[in-house]
Amino acid sequence: MKLIVGLGNPGIEYQYTPHNLGFEVIDCLANECGVQVDNRHCKAITARAQIGNEQVLLAKPETYMNNSGLSVVEVISKHEIKPEVDLIVLYDELDLPLGTLRIRERGSSAGHNGMKSIIQSLGTQEFLRIRMGISPEKKILKPFRKALHKTVDEMIATAAEAVEVILKEGRAAAMNRFNRKPDEPEEETSP
Repeated sequence: MKLIVGLGNPGIEYQYTPHNLGFEVIDCLANECGVQVDNRHCKAITARAQIGNEQVLLAKPETYMNNSGLSVVEVISKHEIKPEVDLIVLYDELDLPLGTLRIRERGSSAGHNGMKSIIQSLGTQEFLRIRMGISPEKKILKPFRKALHKTVDEMIATAAEAVEVILKEGRAAAMNRFNRKPDEPEEETSP
């Protein structure tokens, strides 16, 4: 089973804010899979689904962003998930321009408190993550301005697509397709 974790903060006041993009992608994936993210366990709201040939557990930690690791480590323990091969974490990234995605297989938290908590709780940086750019937005707990909604919605849909490509075609294919500037053309591959 694969664990797909979207980072955010619980509560209606945080909906559609830059810091809740991870939650938004989980909701998008759940909608595409026809499931509801409403099962509470391991300090998270979860749903089981299938993407391609993979059984997945979609999760939105309810521990607030800075303590996301408490929930993630419980889910991983309960379901015997190997972080280095079975975990994908989605979250906002201040260092990337709005609308940009970056898929990484490992790395530090780069100052993101949710990622810092997960890395400390798991004791490893070896897990896949999808970073979603929010720069120049600095008010991470305020809703996105209406003028940005189209760009944000497209980024959420693209991040959900990236998860699907990872699960169906592999990490390398997803990194090749999504780790580029929004206006950069996709490379042609020979048959």
